[in-house]
Amino acid sequence: MADQQARTDGNKRPTQVPTIRWEEPPEGPVLVLLDQTRLPAEEVELVCTDASALVEAIRSLAVRGAPVLGIAGAYGVALAAARGFDVAEAARALESARPTAVNLSGGVRRAEAAHQAALAKTGDATEAAAAALAAARTLHRQDAEASARMATHGLALLDELMPGGGHRLLTHCNSGSLVSGGEGTAFAVALAAHREGRLRRLWVDETRPLLQGARLTAYEAARSGMAYTLLTDSAAGSLFAAGEVDAVLIGADRIAADGSVANKVGSYPLAVLARYHHVPFIVVAPVTTVDPDTPDGASIEVEQRPGFEVTEVTAPQVPVTGAGGGIPVAPLGTQAYNPAFDVTPPELVTAIVTEEGAVSPVTAEALAELCARSRQVTIS
Repeated sequence: MADQQARTDGNKRPTQVPTIRWEEPPEGPVLVLLDQTRLPAEEVELVCTDASALVEAIRSLAVRGAPVLGIAGAYGVALAAARGFDVAEAARALESARPTAVNLSGGVRRAEAAHQAALAKTGDATEAAAAALAAARTLHRQDAEASARMATHGLALLDELMPGGGHRLLTHCNSGSLVSGGEGTAFAVALAAHREGRLRRLWVDETRPLLQGARLTAYEAARSGMAYTLLTDSAAGSLFAAGEVDAVLIGADRIAADGSVANKVGSYPLAVLARYHHVPFIVVAPVTTVDPDTPDGASIEVEQRPGFEVTEVTAPQVPVTGAGGGIPVAPLGTQAYNPAFDVTPPELVTAIVTEEGAVSPVTAEALAELCARSRQVTIS
């Protein structure tokens, strides 16, 4: 079950929004999420008391973004264990909530494995639940640490490609603290440039149909005091033609073994534009987003979202009349093509930046080596 309550913190707005947290009130443990569907009009928290509520929050995009979905998935397993639900059943439901984001299944399996190992060792359900929670908290901490290292590596790459600063960066969808245990992926690099006085302008793609650039990235940029400008997705080409973009920074929901990158739909056209205009196209994502079991881009399952997200528009606090809960903008009965993601082939990607460093050029061999290095660091 999930309940909502509005935050009443007035003008006290920290730069990093508490996107997800575990709490243990007297009535039992809960997972608290910042409801991203209500931003930027309201900062409202969604309180999940069971895994099914979290599944719905994930599907509705109340919580979204690859790294934080992994964290949420792990906490969801811990929540099911702590409240005495069927952990395996909860894990499968969580894994299937959004098929493209590999971090979600990774986080679920990590917490589930910890639960199973503790249960096999002790036979104590309470200890097993504690083990699942510890795994989730460790993943949360590691993601925050990875975010900071990605920002460092990404800024170093920008300075290498474009010495002198004054970077004009274009980003797509949302990749800041709302998607991370830390300050994000691609957005964290732009934020690092801003803090070092090397960001001239952040171009924020609106990202249709759900306006995640307008609603979320612009929200985060404003909170951080960054110089930013919002544009419609279709206006990006004119920016490139005018020579106003120095680099493109995007996140990723899944990176295949060959370096193909699945990200918010509209990323692939940006990669094509960037290649034509000789602009670096940089993907920033943790190593956990690299999926060695997915051989190439054609093997990535691309989530198809409901058509009403295209045929209707929604806005917080606005009366709705459409079947999907929004305001109709297309004739009744209009069919819509609405993939949540598209796939960019590795030959269009200048570099993939992770917490373990950057891969450029992007090849299957280089990615495999990076993942192997990451596993060695984790083990040691």
